[in-house]
Amino acid sequence: MTMLEKLSDTYTCFSTENGSYLYVLHLFGECLFIAISGDHTQGEGDLRQQLRVLKYLFEVHFGLVTVDGQLIRKELRPPDLEQRVQVWEHFQSLLWTYSRLQEQEQCFAVEAVERLIHPQLCELCIEALEQHVIQAVNSSPARAGEEALHAFLVVHSKLLAFYSSHSASSLRPADLLALILLVQDLYPSESTAEDGNTQPSPRRSWNSQNIPLQPAWSPGSGRARSSAGTETDSFSLPEEYFTPAPSPGEQSSGSGSTVWLDGGTPPSDASLVQIAEDTLQTLIPGSPAAASPQRIFLDASVKETYCPMMPHTMYCLPLWPGINMVLLTKSPSTSLALVLYQLLDGFSLLEKKLKEGQEAGSSLRSHPLMGDLRQRMDKFVKNRRGQEIQSTWLEFKTKAFSRTEPGSSLELLQACGKVKRQLCTIYRLSFLTTAPGRGGPQLPQHLQDQVQTLMQEKLMDWKDFLLVKSRRNVTMVSYLEDFPGLVHFIYVDRTTGQMVAPSLSSSERTSSELGKGPLAAFVKTKVWSLIRLARRYLQKGYTTLLFQDGDLYCSYFLWFQNETGYKLQIIEVPVLSDDSAPVGILGGDYYRKLLRYYSKGHPAETVRCHELLALHLSVIPTDVLVQQAGELARRLWEASRVPLL
Repeated sequence: MTMLEKLSDTYTCFSTENGSYLYVLHLFGECLFIAISGDHTQGEGDLRQQLRVLKYLFEVHFGLVTVDGQLIRKELRPPDLEQRVQVWEHFQSLLWTYSRLQEQEQCFAVEAVERLIHPQLCELCIEALEQHVIQAVNSSPARAGEEALHAFLVVHSKLLAFYSSHSASSLRPADLLALILLVQDLYPSESTAEDGNTQPSPRRSWNSQNIPLQPAWSPGSGRARSSAGTETDSFSLPEEYFTPAPSPGEQSSGSGSTVWLDGGTPPSDASLVQIAEDTLQTLIPGSPAAASPQRIFLDASVKETYCPMMPHTMYCLPLWPGINMVLLTKSPSTSLALVLYQLLDGFSLLEKKLKEGQEAGSSLRSHPLMGDLRQRMDKFVKNRRGQEIQSTWLEFKTKAFSRTEPGSSLELLQACGKVKRQLCTIYRLSFLTTAPGRGGPQLPQHLQDQVQTLMQEKLMDWKDFLLVKSRRNVTMVSYLEDFPGLVHFIYVDRTTGQMVAPSLSSSERTSSELGKGPLAAFVKTKVWSLIRLARRYLQKGYTTLLFQDGDLYCSYFLWFQNETGYKLQIIEVPVLSDDSAPVGILGGDYYRKLLRYYSKGHPAETVRCHELLALHLSVIPTDVLVQQAGELARRLWEASRVPLL
């Protein structure tokens, strides 16, 4: 703060002597955010992105309280030291989870939601979410005024199914991705946590009739031990594949379906087999304990009126390790949040005009905004019992509308700030002080257990398949015949915020078609490098990128089309400064602004935005590569029109 206040320094980034530490600064409202890197693993852009993601996470957790610098500091720095440590450990964990997912998951690298593609299972889940979750909660007399709005299923970081009630507004892609981030922070997926150099957790045990017998992981151990006591290198274990459980009456009866390590023979005593089965069953982890409900704030529309940071209650109900259900509800006091937002928005606009020197004295009283704002504020204050908001509003009216002694612009600014603080205080008392975690209203535990159990029953036969499917969601095999030379691609529909890409998992337990060796790591490195480079060029106004990198051609395309798939004429996209919000949806929702910018020239039709990143072998001619990119985009667009959500 010394640089800003005393030196009037406007630098947003600097490094210390010898480049030991890199500092990035950004002022959001009244709060200065500072990111520091000392290990040289993150550059200026990475730190700037993390600052904006952190600010967005504050908005998700605290809503419109973030508008007031003094009140948000009370939330971030509670007087009790233990509470303060808990708050910052929570956000530290969220940032670590975000960084881990950004490095391991393609959906977080491009900041888009990845669907788990299986139409039959998706339809089954949507029906279950509608009947056994949304309708079950809303028809229960014990719901204590809570109304279920959205319910969705997540397998690791991929979206399986999503259902919204008829009265709910749509959920922004940025908010949905943030919810998946919260779920992954509560219940980290084993493979991504393992890839993030964390302690390996015990290997998930499968039924011995379905998989070869393999040694189990033990926490802190990098090696596995066979049944005969011989040490085996854990990195050389054979690849695992999913095998459906046999139907009743088709149980395996011999060693033909089981590989015995060290040349051993199967036990002949049936009792030993039963003991082994019982032991394996006890090793199978059950459902993790459900986390406490959280108050979160998401954009929504109430009675066709847009309202950012609308209060919701989030219930994260784990079904099995790696598979979670999320339920979002709203309370009866939602209408108060809309009123407070509209009033805050009006006073913020008025404050802006006063700072610009556009309004003062009689011109302020005659402004159409002021008349509507005064009428709505009078109505709001009349229904409030608090004396402080009434006296603050009376002080403002005296200075703003007095014909004998009107207040100066500075006095009006100060009075306007006091009114805004009072409105934020009411918002804080209504939605944060009475949050579910602080004794506020929430769904009764038996109702949460009911919907959790019903969904487990519906997915019991699918859970093992889902865990494997999430790791091999889309395979390249189905594309190689029609697109020879294609190595990898990522297709993103920026209108819906969803993406499709072949799997690139390369953990020690699961892998994509590229295996676990240096080839998989090489391709993944090239993909992440292309994503970063494409973002930098898009920020500078380039929508097409094609270059050769060793044995590969790397390409990036961004285009617009209408609802029928007709490609619209490309325009010059805005060029952004280096310190502007980075390209993405978590740090500023760049694509929503880009769509709004492009749609101004096409008011009569719905405009959609798409992206395609691709890697080809360099032996493919560039004209063939461009032709393939167009055909691939058409195929993926047609497939994305199948209503799975």
